[in-house]
Amino acid sequence: MDYGEQALKLHKRLQGKLETASKVKIKNRQDLSVVYTPGVAAVSSFIAQNPEAAFDLTLKGRTVAVISDGSAVLGLGNIGPEAALPVMEGKCLLFKIFANLDAFPIVINTQDTKEIISFIRQIAPTFAAINLEDISAPRCFEIENSLQNLGIPVMHDDQHATAMAILGPLQAAVKLAKKNWFNLKVVISGAGAAGTTVAKMLSCHGFGNLYCSAVSDVIVIDRKGIIYKGRSDLEGYKKELAYFTNKDAIRGDLEKALFGADVFIGLSTGGILKAHYIKKMAADPIIFALANPIPEIIPDEARKAGVKFIATGRSDFPNQVNNALIFPGFFKGLLQARLKKITPEIKMKVSQALGQIIENPTPENFVPSIFDARVVKAVSSAVRDYPKAGLNFDRDLH
Repeated sequence: MDYGEQALKLHKRLQGKLETASKVKIKNRQDLSVVYTPGVAAVSSFIAQNPEAAFDLTLKGRTVAVISDGSAVLGLGNIGPEAALPVMEGKCLLFKIFANLDAFPIVINTQDTKEIISFIRQIAPTFAAINLEDISAPRCFEIENSLQNLGIPVMHDDQHATAMAILGPLQAAVKLAKKNWFNLKVVISGAGAAGTTVAKMLSCHGFGNLYCSAVSDVIVIDRKGIIYKGRSDLEGYKKELAYFTNKDAIRGDLEKALFGADVFIGLSTGGILKAHYIKKMAADPIIFALANPIPEIIPDEARKAGVKFIATGRSDFPNQVNNALIFPGFFKGLLQARLKKITPEIKMKVSQALGQIIENPTPENFVPSIFDARVVKAVSSAVRDYPKAGLNFDRDLH
């Protein structure tokens, strides 16, 4: 089936996937006087005196901005804002379908970091939360970090939703494989936004005093090979990665990194994980081959190499890992709790909630489907209830 051809026909026929709709009917002058002038003046006056009331009296309280500059769209790269718009529309559609939240796609005709930060600050009063999407690294890190005092939660989805969507099912797979979380050696192929954040969560880097269980070691690989302390070409966030990963300062390529590894997480390029590399991994290796549309290794090929536990990013294979497992429920929980900031603790709690949805996981079914109604409920509840429930990573994981 040619999904691309079908998509082009659908978008042409419908002229996009979204439209605005009225929640009220205006049949006469009296109706008009209530929804607009003069009645609406009372609402505006009330909000002027009570700014927080905007969450209850306007669309603000249920609305998310999905913002992109088009610099890192899917696997297509820097294709610009207009080309990013169909993807942002789709994201907004998923917010509505899965979490009944209203979301607006906003694409920006600049890739200047300071201009993007300023723009988001200016439009923030309209929204209850900001979802940054498809913005290239390292600019995405600076943009997100600079907006944490905005007064509403701001999250770069490609980083955090992807990381949470991986970490939860990984916990389930580790239990299935009867491996010890604390002894895991994890190799991540891809040092972009998602790979960096996954490495931080697995290493508990930046979690402060949170009781967080780190795996034994994480090795991250970029296009030039293994990242290690002292590699002369490292700058910025990759230099930071070298600080808390690869404790034995291993050098070399993917094959070298995988020697004795328990887990491979691919966030990079299709076809790079060879069957003979897997033979050098630890017993019962866990493979998350998440490159799209072509995974780092095809599941059938991985199984021939002895892999029992494999997930991909594709819907036509079992165990699909996709950030859509996270963001609808995550933002729903944020808006329900009216949180102003996202903490590492919340992300950990959500990961655990996702990993515990399937009560009796199997090698063929350890990642819940995005169509499983329990997903949004579990994720939103983990966010909404976190301030009351707290977190004990060791207890919840083991």
